[in-house]
Amino acid sequence: MSQQETPATYEKYYVPEQSIWPIVGAVALFLIAVGAGNYVVEVTRAKDGYGSYILAAGIFTLLIMLFGWFRDQIRESMGGLYSAQLGRSYRQGMMWFIFSEVMFFAAFFGALFYARMIAVPWLGGASNNAMTNEVLWPTFEAMWPLLSTPGGVQTTEMPWQGLATYNTIILLISSVTLHYAHVGLEKNKRSQLNVMLLVTILLGCIFLGLQAYEYVHAYRDLGLTLQSGIYGNTFFLLTGFHGLHVTLGTIILIVLYLRVLKGHFTPKEHFAFQAGSWYWHFVDVVWVMLFFFVYII
Repeated sequence: MSQQETPATYEKYYVPEQSIWPIVGAVALFLIAVGAGNYVVEVTRAKDGYGSYILAAGIFTLLIMLFGWFRDQIRESMGGLYSAQLGRSYRQGMMWFIFSEVMFFAAFFGALFYARMIAVPWLGGASNNAMTNEVLWPTFEAMWPLLSTPGGVQTTEMPWQGLATYNTIILLISSVTLHYAHVGLEKNKRSQLNVMLLVTILLGCIFLGLQAYEYVHAYRDLGLTLQSGIYGNTFFLLTGFHGLHVTLGTIILIVLYLRVLKGHFTPKEHFAFQAGSWYWHFVDVVWVMLFFFVYII
């Protein structure tokens, strides 16, 4: 404390106690990764295994971690332990987290760009690679989506009309309803906040339900699977990871809704709600880009 600084102006910075939740979350993510990998192998090779059980255990552990960590954070916040300086730290942390998510999806969009604009044309003889085309795959036709693999697997393109368009409209509407929920909170209109936030949660659940149905339709009717070459791989990679983010965003909104019902937020103190709103809007923007680059062009 400096000589000019008095005890009245000094602001303490709250440091949370040691927590078990980071290690629990790490274990959950490890189980999800191992379980998902084994499950995909078991499905594609039509053999029995424990992948689905490991995946379910990982998801259950992750939910326990989220519930426990959210509970501890809420207790600290409602206990008045946080300061303005800690609030700024949370805002910076959330912005860096969203930036890391931007880079996460940028890597997958980059893979899609490389496959479409570089690898596929190169195999088709572009950029003076005619001899490579003749040696590696003489009958290859450079086109996107790539509906035939070197092994002869045939698939069908997922159309942008129908389910994909409905899901785009649903997510865009959900951003609007969440915005008005935020406005209701800032203006202390609790009924507007409650209704608009609940509608946003329902729209998120509808999106996930339609995406699950789309996957069933892809496997059952279109022959579009993870074995459908680079097109099937990039399609399920991008839409699957986005669906995972929508799931997490929906869980966050549900927690926020329960807190709203308990009257936890005020027009001036509601960063948790604001952070959840940032995350949801980010997920919506990613979907718009995904809809354009994966489904339309």
